[in-house]
Amino acid sequence: QLQLVESGGGLVQPGGSLRLSCVASGDTLDYHAILWLRQAPGKEREGVSCISRTNSTNYVDSVKGRFTISRDNVKNTVYLQMNSLKPEDTAVYYCAAAEVGCVSAFIDVWGQGTQVTVSS
Repeated sequence: QLQLVESGGGLVQPGGSLRLSCVASGDTLDYHAILWLRQAPGKEREGVSCISRTNSTNYVDSVKGRFTISRDNVKNTVYLQMNSLKPEDTAVYYCAAAEVGCVSAFIDVWGQGTQVTVSS
């Protein structure tokens, strides 16, 4: 029943910031780990970050210190705050839900994706 909708993408200059939102409906995010993944055209999908049901967090090394994942239980929303953006961050960003922790193999639901473009 869970559905996810991403928003917040756009065009930003290198060094700029964006905040992506992943809004859940049909179920509470408390039952799921939420992952952020990204995919550039013609390239393999890459895991970016995850927040578990207990609010532990993980980040891929390339975004560590620049991106922050967080959860707002009242709004049933997970955010990805993206600072100090680099051109290599350009991709379609997806949020996804997994019922068995921060493991991509157990993703059950995907959002539609939101485009992030970092360019001068």
